[in-house]
Amino acid sequence: MPKRKLTGKIISDKMEKTFVVRVERLKKHPKYKKVFKVHKNYKAHIDNKEGYSVGEKVMIEETSPVSKDKKWKVIKKVA
Repeated sequence: MPKRKLTGKIISDKMEKTFVVRVERLKKHPKYKKVFKVHKNYKAHIDNKEGYSVGEKVMIEETSPVSKDKKWKVIKKVA
């Protein structure tokens, strides 16, 4: 089964070996048909934080649990 991949923006890098990545998507209201943004924050594991900073877009991939909250890992930067 293929692993899920999501693209989001780094919003925090204050934890050791962990980034908080916000993934936004568009959702449509079922009755009124208005389109609006929803977001979810994911904690993603990274071994080497060099070269990454808050505000950059990255791709994260599902992985086996690293800790209680971390079930994603950072794969690469997205331009």
